Amino acid sequence: MTRDEIYDHLARVYLDKRESVVDVKEIPVKRPRVANVINVVITAFILVSVVYGLTAFLARRHDDLRSRVIYSLSNSPVRLNYMQADGNPQIKDLSFPISDIDVSGFRRLNVALKASEGGNPGVVKLVLVNARNERASYYFQGITTRWQNFSVPFDKLDITDWSSLKEISFVIEAWNAQRATGTVLIDNISFSN
Repeated sequence: MTRDEIYDHLARVYLDKRESVVDVKEIPVKRPRVANVINVVITAFILVSVVYGLTAFLARRHDDLRSRVIYSLSNSPVRLNYMQADGNPQIKDLSFPISDIDVSGFRRLNVALKASEGGNPGVVKLVLVNARNERASYYFQGITTRWQNFSVPFDKLDITDWSSLKEISFVIEAWNAQRATGTVLIDNISFSN
């Protein structure tokens, strides 16, 4: 008599249980193969997405978050309406006061400009003023009815101290304007490297 037979006999006699116990080896283990394949595919997709996302984020060469400071003027572009007919001022400007901001760590001023359908000045003058009252001017030419992004290097502007910029102005002069009336939209003023 083997050991299993002895345990079987004792269980029948004393516990009356052995016959109701099912041998674990007799139950076939059914695993859903389709579900496993789907789980593997989803896991692989998530893993690849995470790895690609992290490497794309960490390998960015032109990281705008580190090399750019943007000043939001409003939730929409700012309008500069002008009318330079007889009896109206020959110069129209829109100034943005800035509280002595230090932009000495940057190399460029960026802005987006667009003329409205009704009138196009063609030329818009940019004027920057710092706390020492140094003034620098730059002319944006070829303004059209489509958004244009302009980037002005600081070395083209005659300011020696960029640590205390206090005002940015956009000016339309009658002698430079192609039309006597119109609107210019200004947006995305920023400083970058």
